[in-house]
Amino acid sequence: MTNTKARAAALITPVGREAQDEARALAADGRTGKAVRRLRRGSWLKRGPAREAVELLAEGQALPTSNAEGLAALRRLDAELVAELTALLDDGQQIAAVKLLRERTGVDLAGGYHLVLELGGRPAAD
Repeated sequence: MTNTKARAAALITPVGREAQDEARALAADGRTGKAVRRLRRGSWLKRGPAREAVELLAEGQALPTSNAEGLAALRRLDAELVAELTALLDDGQQIAAVKLLRERTGVDLAGGYHLVLELGGRPAAD
């Protein structure tokens, strides 16, 4: 059963390409636990989102490798949330934006903070 918040966090949390490749290979060898640990090391993924990320990698999907890619994924995943976050940032409520992002997606504090910084620093392309 897929945990919606964990999957959302997996889809928007940046993970280095090397870690993704290693985790994909470990999962293909049936070493799912090691794959989860590999993704968690050096990223902001918690255990649940890391498990979802391994499933995504096994399905052939790629995870974001940067905050910009994570933000682009969030825009595709939940444009309404991005609009709410943008409104909070426009009102100078960065902490509230991070809290809202964490509540809705299950992303961890550091990951949420960096995605909100990315959102505040780069306007959406029209």
